[in-house]
Amino acid sequence: MPKDMATDTSIYTRRESNARSYCRSFTASFDTARGSELFTEDGTRYIDFLAGCSSLNYGHNDPDMKDALVAHILKDGITHGLDFHTEAKEAFLHSFTDLILAPRGMDHKVMFTGPTGANAVEAAMKIARKVTGRTNVISFTNGFHGVTMGALAATGNGYHRGGAGMDKAGVTRMPYDAYVDGVDSAALLDKMLSDPSGGIDAPAAIMLEPVQGEGGLNAASAGFVKKVQEIAHKHGALLIIDDIQSGCGRTGTFFSFEDMGVQPDVVTMAKSVSGFGLPMAMVLVRPQHDVFGPAEHNGTFRGNTHAFVTARVAIEKFWADDAFQTELARKSELVTSALQEVASHIPGAYLKGRGLMQGVDVGSGELAGDICARAYELGLVVETSGPNDEVVKILAPLTTSEQLLCEGFAILSTAAREVAAKTKIAAQ
Repeated sequence: MPKDMATDTSIYTRRESNARSYCRSFTASFDTARGSELFTEDGTRYIDFLAGCSSLNYGHNDPDMKDALVAHILKDGITHGLDFHTEAKEAFLHSFTDLILAPRGMDHKVMFTGPTGANAVEAAMKIARKVTGRTNVISFTNGFHGVTMGALAATGNGYHRGGAGMDKAGVTRMPYDAYVDGVDSAALLDKMLSDPSGGIDAPAAIMLEPVQGEGGLNAASAGFVKKVQEIAHKHGALLIIDDIQSGCGRTGTFFSFEDMGVQPDVVTMAKSVSGFGLPMAMVLVRPQHDVFGPAEHNGTFRGNTHAFVTARVAIEKFWADDAFQTELARKSELVTSALQEVASHIPGAYLKGRGLMQGVDVGSGELAGDICARAYELGLVVETSGPNDEVVKILAPLTTSEQLLCEGFAILSTAAREVAAKTKIAAQ
């Protein structure tokens, strides 16, 4: 059974900012990682169901990506290239075009932004505003798009919004799919935009996450997303899909919207797009909306050359045919079944999300936190999400073996059962 390291970690409390977060819950000092496992310096092992908050969809230190990156470094390949032409970027763009965009009928240009998802969101919102000449962006309840000022305006979470220290303008928030029982959120949005006294300024864009990761694994229906696209175009706005956490296979297909009958005007990507956990973000934009002039949105680290190397390998290894997607469908069913077992220990608990982006709403942030804390004591790294942190969220690497998934879920089920018994809420 894992135990916390005896390593002196006082340097963190003495020197690191109070903004640190994950390390407060996961207090071990990690040293190495392989696949879906983390190891401390003394060899203590943890199963990773967090995966860098979905930045490691292909696991830790994939050997093929690692070999390609090491070879690039050993030949003195370009490390930092601004937005120069490089062999690594060219190879990535060819693979991304041939294996991702073309098979899905997407003609989007690729814009490399600064390396964070928030920067991609900032660029997407700016594109929409420049294209339309409007300023208002519509986002949705429980949406999370980042914590830089533009992205934060579109983020719903009050805690993060409170960190801004100033007004956050330019966004109208509307109810997400099924946010209010019995209310058709898409019909309400269309009605308010169509009413000259509806009070919503004509939008530059409507932006949404098909599955809200930080918002509690709320999964929009295909009908809702398709209707939102129709509403956006009806009212002269662009549709922005934020696929930063839900993309790169997390929901079962490369893009989370693939089976929804939509073609977004703009798509934001980050997290697992590099394949190896390296910082990389990009915006996909329809050619007619590619309106920025040279360096109009820029960043010193736009285009991480090392990330281009590993991202190309990830695409060619996992997305050249349907085998990986078929594997994800099978694992998704396993995750659903295992989470039903976890939920059975908590009265009123229910499943949320889709694909390998699922979780259990246990109704209480305190309860969810206790379950995750006990799971950590037993050797599993797993986190919570939702407006009150009430959802135990599974973000295991997509490459996790079925055997290791079962081992991790056995730990989580034990943790849920023990916490329920301790708090005297066990199901009768």
